[in-house]
Amino acid sequence: MIKYLGSKRRYLGRIVDVAKAELPDAKSALDLFSGSARVGHAFKGAGMRVLANDHNDYARTLARCYVEADDDLVAPATRLLADLQRTRPKAGWFTRSYCEEARFFHPKNGARIEAIRERIDQLDLAPLLRDVALVSLMEAADRVDSTVGVHMAYLKQWAPRAHNDLELRLPALLPRSPHGRGEAHGLDADEAARNLAADVVYLDPPYNQHNYLGNYHLWETLVRWDRPETYGVAVKRVDCKTRRSAFNSRREAAGALRRVIDAVQARLFIVSFNDEGFLDRATIEAMLSARGPVDVVSVEARRYVGARIGIYNPLGAKVGAVGKLTNNELLYVVRCER
Repeated sequence: MIKYLGSKRRYLGRIVDVAKAELPDAKSALDLFSGSARVGHAFKGAGMRVLANDHNDYARTLARCYVEADDDLVAPATRLLADLQRTRPKAGWFTRSYCEEARFFHPKNGARIEAIRERIDQLDLAPLLRDVALVSLMEAADRVDSTVGVHMAYLKQWAPRAHNDLELRLPALLPRSPHGRGEAHGLDADEAARNLAADVVYLDPPYNQHNYLGNYHLWETLVRWDRPETYGVAVKRVDCKTRRSAFNSRREAAGALRRVIDAVQARLFIVSFNDEGFLDRATIEAMLSARGPVDVVSVEARRYVGARIGIYNPLGAKVGAVGKLTNNELLYVVRCER
């Protein structure tokens, strides 16, 4: 799966184990801020019917692949990806914008990404098969990018992996849950909390001011393929300025999370929140305690790579020292009493 800020890859097992220990008969799970779809994929692997939700198109595409699509697509997807891999490179607006004017991908790979993406739209693909192809392309591009993992900037010199050849691989499709096909939704978080219900609800909202659309605008453009108006050195989509979330606002985050917590329809929910986020532990526990008893599991995690590298000015000169290298991911576990 793609490199992702705040990814729960290192403690997926802990999240699933907590859910199974607290609610052994759980048949369904809702991931309300699905992002990379790693958590939803893990719940599906544990046999649950999964509902995923995210307001960004690239995240919904990931969820349609990893949560909604099942392993009956393995054979047709394998044939499709082999066919797409043979697509001849053709440079155009994408290569010019993101490989020449900017340096997110080497131009040789940019031209391949562009040609394959155009071909996906030319083929008459079933919707979920199309999503699997888009995710394969997204992940292939991620493996040859020239960034530190996000799209806020690109490296001054090509990363060694940027010279590798783009390679499409089959995403890890899972069997359908015995409790039914998964679903991927694109609702605002509070609307999703009001309209989607599951035995287990997992909440992993943004912790701070960093907007996921801004951090992953290339994936949004790759999925939408809409030739957006752009701005700045990072060639961001102009809608990064307008598509805002209350969870990225220090002033609004508490109210936004409280509304979601109050609306959640579940027997059990788990909230993941970083101890460096806008909201402190006491505030979150007070919100959650209105729904039932709260237990907290603390997991030490490495900080995002940018924090470990240090602070640099626009000219590339180091202007700040590296701070602490780890923080704590707090898992709040609530057995709902109402």
